[in-house]
Amino acid sequence: MSLPIFDLSGKVAVVTGGYWGIGFGVAQGLAEAGAEIVICARTLSRCQEAAAEIEKLGVRVLPIKCDISDVNEVENLIGTTVKEFGKIDIMVNNAGVGGSSEPTVRVSDDDWNQTIDINLSGAFYCSRAAAREMIKRKEGKIINVSSIAASYVFPRMTAYCVSKAGIVQLTRVMAHELARYNIQVNAILPGYFETPINREFFASEAGKKVIERDLLLKRLGDIQEIKGVAIYLASPASSFTTGASFVVDGGQSLR
Repeated sequence: MSLPIFDLSGKVAVVTGGYWGIGFGVAQGLAEAGAEIVICARTLSRCQEAAAEIEKLGVRVLPIKCDISDVNEVENLIGTTVKEFGKIDIMVNNAGVGGSSEPTVRVSDDDWNQTIDINLSGAFYCSRAAAREMIKRKEGKIINVSSIAASYVFPRMTAYCVSKAGIVQLTRVMAHELARYNIQVNAILPGYFETPINREFFASEAGKKVIERDLLLKRLGDIQEIKGVAIYLASPASSFTTGASFVVDGGQSLR
């Protein structure tokens, strides 16, 4: 049973990209703490599969198809959430893409725009729409999943690094503006976590060398290890915390 200060019973959380990886871990963690969950992504079937798994925890889960780079679909996401649940308490902006792996001078306009549109504009659209609803009730939590790439240089990932740095500044500006409404806005900056998309690489010799070279703890993060930070930021425990960035990277940024 959750400690009262971390209890999310009766809360409604929207998690973008919540069907796998870090997003699924966050959605699952919030559900374990008692929150009802809305999962959205561009592929509805994947959201439905994740929802079926999380529903086993005894909470209501609503899967919604949404391309967060489309402002109209975002407005529909938030509108549907409020219609179905009556409110939105927690907005988790997790959905994102890695973008081009070309050096900066070879990044195409399309690659740049797609990465910025999804990673940064998507977080902005969702935060703006959710904040408008939270302001009405004068309470809420916005959690932006950025990356250590916000300040740690990853060559050949220009658009990704820029988008994640932008999320940190979006977090700070919105935290300042929304404080008067009792809305806290914070960011999580993950390092390397084991997810379906990177499992094969980190099992290879090249991946093992990256772990040995870059991670002080000499291992990847487990999705279970992101839940606690998310629950803290979504719960009453973080009511005096806003505009902050929480690095969860196994010591990588200390290199």
